[in-house]
Amino acid sequence: MSDSTSATLVTSSITYLGLDVCQQRLDGFLDSTNEHFSCPNQEEAFADLIAKLAPHAPLLVVCEATGGLEVAVVAALSAAGVGVAVVNPRQVRDFAKACGRRAKTDPLDAQLLAEFGRATRLVPRPLPDEATRALEAVLVRRRQLVEMLVAEKNRLPRAAPTVQPEVSAHIEWLEQAIQRSDDELRRRLHESPLWRTRDQLLQSVPGVGAVTALTLLASLPELGHLSHKQIAALCGVAPFARDSGRWHGQRRIAGGRAPVRAVLYMATLTATRCNERIKKFYQHLREAGKPPKVALTACMRKLLTILNAMLKHETAWQPVAP
Repeated sequence: MSDSTSATLVTSSITYLGLDVCQQRLDGFLDSTNEHFSCPNQEEAFADLIAKLAPHAPLLVVCEATGGLEVAVVAALSAAGVGVAVVNPRQVRDFAKACGRRAKTDPLDAQLLAEFGRATRLVPRPLPDEATRALEAVLVRRRQLVEMLVAEKNRLPRAAPTVQPEVSAHIEWLEQAIQRSDDELRRRLHESPLWRTRDQLLQSVPGVGAVTALTLLASLPELGHLSHKQIAALCGVAPFARDSGRWHGQRRIAGGRAPVRAVLYMATLTATRCNERIKKFYQHLREAGKPPKVALTACMRKLLTILNAMLKHETAWQPVAP
């Protein structure tokens, strides 16, 4: 029996449950029985949901990332040993368009998620542990505070004299809040021996600072566990081909995790000045005629590949020999 036939048989034996998550309610669809159901999106109802799903094992629950509304139910299902895959809403929308689906209701969305899971042969995706989720929450809050601080500083010179004291006071409060966030991040980092080790490995690379290292630890837990091509695609720094017949389009990056890509960009920008390996690679690309943005993106991918290999093999940065 071929590998593809065997994979098809394994996939067909799995029941896919599409779970549409709202603030107050969960809508589900079991593709093995074509059954629709709903229950409250509350912790008290999760035990009944898990008991309802038990007879349908092996089962994979497919739900969309909804900005945090899905976290509680996904954590409860994972803790009970139920396979869960949290997918990108954009992929599901594109799948619906490809199927010609225009109607949209919560039960129909649940059915679409189950069909998407079966069509793409999804597999369970492990959740970050509670400590990692907490670290990421602090990082997200810090990012929000920095954005507000930049907005207020831009607003201050143009503010009317009557409101300038209030804006200045808010700027001071935001700076103090960012400092508290930094202190909390450092505290959480030092509480975990694993994180401390990985943080030291990452920061041993010239150009990678504390914020970059923390963002990679919290928002990219797959770093060190995937191949260099997989991790580049996950971060959105892998170029995708655009060819058709004799026509060869320009390759572009797309998708990925924007917060990770943002800190990686800043780290790479610094590395092109202070990291000899990245600096030489950037200069080589520029001398070969590559535009600055293309060369910088390639350096981002190279830096990410280096970091991925360092964490995979637990080796510190090796400077270029003089």
